[in-house]
Amino acid sequence: MTILAHLAASAHSALNALASAGGSRHLNPVQLFLDADIVVQLVMTGLLLASVWVWTIIFSFNMRVAAESRRCRSYEEGLWKSQNIEAYHADASTNSASARVVGAALAEWRRSAQAKHADLEGVRQRLAAAMNGVVEQESDDLGERLNFLASVGSAAPFIGLFGTVWGIMNSFFQIGQQQNSSLAVVAPGISEALFATAIGLFAAIPAVIAYNRFGHQVNGFEARLQRFADRFHATLSRRMESD
Repeated sequence: MTILAHLAASAHSALNALASAGGSRHLNPVQLFLDADIVVQLVMTGLLLASVWVWTIIFSFNMRVAAESRRCRSYEEGLWKSQNIEAYHADASTNSASARVVGAALAEWRRSAQAKHADLEGVRQRLAAAMNGVVEQESDDLGERLNFLASVGSAAPFIGLFGTVWGIMNSFFQIGQQQNSSLAVVAPGISEALFATAIGLFAAIPAVIAYNRFGHQVNGFEARLQRFADRFHATLSRRMESD
């Protein structure tokens, strides 16, 4: 019997086995998980938990960025319209990145104003350093959970591949135990093994896309906050020159 004839006979026997079991022509992910080896099940469970956490980060990050942008926009609009910056900052809500930048600048401004012979250039440098530190801190806080997306995006396919390799090894072991190389014996185990790689990709693909997109948003947020800090620094510099 040729190789093609042997494969055809094996495929025919596999289809007959499926037909006798109920004739389902569609994959059942739950059944694939339940029928898998315990090691493959552990891999799938870990990847599914990672995928849930990835989507949690995606939704929470979008809501956080939208809320932070609204708070910053509202605070900055009121700040530029106000005649008294200190009074506005004292009365306005400080629950925004822009407000914290202004708060750091005003705190440094008050400390510098207490000096008897203040160096204007030194004051400008200290104001810039104080605001830049807040800008960097706010950006770091916003992007602190993005490292998890990067880790899942890079590691999940390999973790799924480990489950696949283990499942295929187990399938070959079953072939040796049963002395039967038909597709009816091999196909279920290989399907369960490949399902681990599919779950790995299911977790990795949105993680990579979200990491790239959110990384761009964090950079844009930092640049926007830095422009606001520079503009406020210029405002304080003009006040120092006029005093």
